[in-house]
Amino acid sequence: MTAPDATFRGKADLLGPQEVRALAAELDIKPTKSLGQNFVHDANTVRRIVIGSGVGRSDTVIEVGPGLGSLTLPLLDAAGHVVAIEIDPALAGRLPRTVAERAPELAGNLTVVTADALAVRGVDLRSTDSHGADLGSTDPGVPAPTALVANLPYNISVPVLLHLLAEVPTLRTALVMVQLEVADRLAAPPGSRVYGVPSVKAGFFGTVRRTGTVGRNVFWPVPNVESGLVRIDAYETPPWDLGEAHRRRVFAVADAAFAQRRKTLRAALSGWAGSPADAELALVEADVDPKARGEQLTTADFVRIAEAARRLGIGQVRREP
Repeated sequence: MTAPDATFRGKADLLGPQEVRALAAELDIKPTKSLGQNFVHDANTVRRIVIGSGVGRSDTVIEVGPGLGSLTLPLLDAAGHVVAIEIDPALAGRLPRTVAERAPELAGNLTVVTADALAVRGVDLRSTDSHGADLGSTDPGVPAPTALVANLPYNISVPVLLHLLAEVPTLRTALVMVQLEVADRLAAPPGSRVYGVPSVKAGFFGTVRRTGTVGRNVFWPVPNVESGLVRIDAYETPPWDLGEAHRRRVFAVADAAFAQRRKTLRAALSGWAGSPADAELALVEADVDPKARGEQLTTADFVRIAEAARRLGIGQVRREP
């Protein structure tokens, strides 16, 4: 596991408001809502994120949407290596030069992958042996990723988070900044008004908790919403099979249960199971009350329902794209 607190080398010159705007002007970048671009320009905030992540010299960190490099620089200062996934070619092309200018001793610890984070597969970041990872055309000496730390684009934050947790099984921890209401949903306990599919799915991979809030004024441009920090720590001993086939079964049950969250599970899962009777059969087999609602169940309950359905040979699983 990573250390509880990050320690910095003191070798990175962090970006401030003026530097962020100057870099954007140089690249003729005007932040867009479609890409969820809100650049952090406060050094204390990015240090706080890195400290909260607990990454250290032994960690290889995945950062999604590094943008102009505000968070990349302190991550490099604390971690062993940073793999930055950036969809914008202009930003991806400028980032290594920014790091070379502001943290020359750490420039060799950065790998930039120009790609859509939702399209990145585990094979793109897979570990080839105990010493390295295959990153396509990038440095084969990069260790397998152990942490995800990112200011996620708000419009795709949950899909990206879940996608990477599934695709990169070597991740031991994730600390992400998302829209505050999304942070609340991810960390919500059963019975909460905002407990739902994101809560169940995040809980499939590890323990989830909200670790703080971030005000609007640390971003440029200033967003219309507050932000929250969510940390996920992978289970040291997974309580269930984390494989793709099993995960898809569990997620299909959760999707069906919350598609009609006000209905009893017997009714809500009838389409997934094939009939109300088959849904009840799976629920009873899993020791779950058919009259309960999805919002009352833990992730472990959904896992048991999926396992019961597999044993009984019922239930539909939608193929992921």
